[in-house]
Amino acid sequence: MSIPIKGMKWSNWAQNVIAQPDYFHYPESVSDIQDTIDSCRIRGASLRVTGAAHSFSPVASPDHDAMSLDNLRGLISYNSEAMEARIWAGTYLHEAARILASIDMAFENMGDIQEQTIAGAVSTGTHGTGITFGSLSDQVIAWTWIDGKGQVRHHRRANDDLSKALSLSLGMLGVLVDVTLRTVPLYSLRVKSTRSGFDEALTAWTSGIHTNRHMEWFYFPGTNTVQVKETNTIPLAKQRFQSKTKNFVKNGIIETVGFKALSELCRVKPKLSRKLTNFSAKNVPNGSKEGLYYEVFSSPRLVKFTETEYAIPLHAFETCIMEIHEFLRAHPFYVHFPIECRVTAGEDAFLSPTQGVETAFLAFHMYKGMDDGPYFKWVHKLMEKYNGRPHFGKLNDLTNEKLTTSYPNVDRFLKIREKYDPNGIFMSQYMKQLFLP
Repeated sequence: MSIPIKGMKWSNWAQNVIAQPDYFHYPESVSDIQDTIDSCRIRGASLRVTGAAHSFSPVASPDHDAMSLDNLRGLISYNSEAMEARIWAGTYLHEAARILASIDMAFENMGDIQEQTIAGAVSTGTHGTGITFGSLSDQVIAWTWIDGKGQVRHHRRANDDLSKALSLSLGMLGVLVDVTLRTVPLYSLRVKSTRSGFDEALTAWTSGIHTNRHMEWFYFPGTNTVQVKETNTIPLAKQRFQSKTKNFVKNGIIETVGFKALSELCRVKPKLSRKLTNFSAKNVPNGSKEGLYYEVFSSPRLVKFTETEYAIPLHAFETCIMEIHEFLRAHPFYVHFPIECRVTAGEDAFLSPTQGVETAFLAFHMYKGMDDGPYFKWVHKLMEKYNGRPHFGKLNDLTNEKLTTSYPNVDRFLKIREKYDPNGIFMSQYMKQLFLP
């Protein structure tokens, strides 16, 4: 039996959300989780699983009890014929990718950060880019979780309400113990990075998202520069040691240190933001990188920031980004981080920001220590015009009224939540504020 830690301080990665839970639990077994849930129910305490703390919103922030699944990691079983793998939910994405590679399997898609746990990634709808791909949640075909009554539950994906609730649950149905993933054969990728003019990039946008396996933009706010990344499959090959070392030195050290120094200049003298954004835009490298898919997808995130991200219908992207471009040219904020633009397929999860349609995601960042208030407030207001739905793990101005307006099936989700957690054990004050009228 694991012994809870009392008085342990918790903060998220960006350190903009801080909590002091009564107890922090590190279960080593399913029965340990059940004991913790029973204790919370008896004490009237809430419980949140904190994952890798990579959410910028308080979605994982604990009020009373916190739980880490760090002791529940690794491969449970796999079926090569069915291309399915069952993995403990506390496994980090970078670990899971390597585990799958060892049995010639792979995630069909990933984002560019691999430090999250599987539980956190699938519960919040973490996504990459690619018009034919959904989020990591969409790759889960079965769930094992422990509900608010302490019962172990299993469910395999089907066209039913429970699947649509589990697919993106924000941890409100229980503690996710393990997931079974739909995998694909191990593959390699080549990413090509190109510096492009805004008009040129916009002209090529539609063809680019349909002719490349993955495509994403990094638009430098208020400038005429876009970094376009196009990624496609190549014959199976690992990243060569020389290439890996070069990329580590270039991306992990030189660019990170340089961008950190540039960011500190902006923090100390915010009025330099536009000038330094122009400098960064002019120095976007043209080049390529190849290797196993998880070697190519991942990017180091050593410079801390806060972030808000919105999903809008794909058909509205060009109009939206043109409005952003024109506004930021005339009304510069003190921001130097590029705006990241990605695309995904629609998903049927009740809480999916895509709400079933092909979607463009726009992510806005602000260096840690700089005031993100004016910039993000403008983003929140603008996104209302385009029926934008925020990523739950990113900063947002969601209210219960906005939530129920944007998510027409939220009542169906809440009925299932009530069934599996009638005592509200997994409802923090933040979750109550969003989901309970």
